[in-house]
Amino acid sequence: MDASIVLNHVSLAFDDKVVLKDVSFELLPGHTKVILGGSGSGKSTILKLILGLLKPDGGAIIVNGTRVDSMSEQELMAMRSDIGMVFQEGALFDSLTVDQNVGYKLYEESGMPEDDAFKRVQEVLGFVGLHEYIDRMPSELSGGQRRRVAIARAMAAKPGILLYDEATTGLDPITAMTVDEEMIKLRDFEGVTSIIVTHQLRDAFFVATHEATRQNSHVEFTRADAQKADEAEFIMLKDGVVCFEGNATEVRASKDPYIRQFLS
Repeated sequence: MDASIVLNHVSLAFDDKVVLKDVSFELLPGHTKVILGGSGSGKSTILKLILGLLKPDGGAIIVNGTRVDSMSEQELMAMRSDIGMVFQEGALFDSLTVDQNVGYKLYEESGMPEDDAFKRVQEVLGFVGLHEYIDRMPSELSGGQRRRVAIARAMAAKPGILLYDEATTGLDPITAMTVDEEMIKLRDFEGVTSIIVTHQLRDAFFVATHEATRQNSHVEFTRADAQKADEAEFIMLKDGVVCFEGNATEVRASKDPYIRQFLS
């Protein structure tokens, strides 16, 4: 398969501060890449580069077969139509209802008939288990519900790629698990290619090592077999450099002192 996302020897610095140095990786369609690292290691910067919000100083960034770093702004807008983004705080519009938040892109930008857009909003809210909250305001939702609405908004236009920037940070473990399960469902049921930037190891390992299956009218989450688990790859960044790349089993078994300290 051709990779959905490729970073090829990408470097970036702000003045004298090196943010990324010679970073390379590939992400296949339907697979997951988990990016770990301490604060300031360059994790979120990678997402901004993929979206074309930043330009690298060197190297190439390729999304769906086209170089992002040489695109015009108009070309970037078209490229971003296949990418959904979930932010740490959800980034919902407080003055809009859940319906309006989730369907914003469909209602305002897609040219889709309003009835069709509303049906899509109902569909994605049903997917994340929040159909009955369609007329609520964000202020009426819990933190976990806000994140799930953000996921519904990100998937409303049916993107092939989803980027998660610390999507479970600040949530309690039980609530974070519901967000993790939505990530798994999107990967396993919708074939979404995903990059998860996080320092929440529990969530990263859960998404990497579990899969979703439909059992009659409900969804079950079980341990993935080795082949499925290997489709989730981990990258560890240290001072803007990739110091590890491998699957969940390999990162847990690493003897590297930095990784051992991070895992502890």
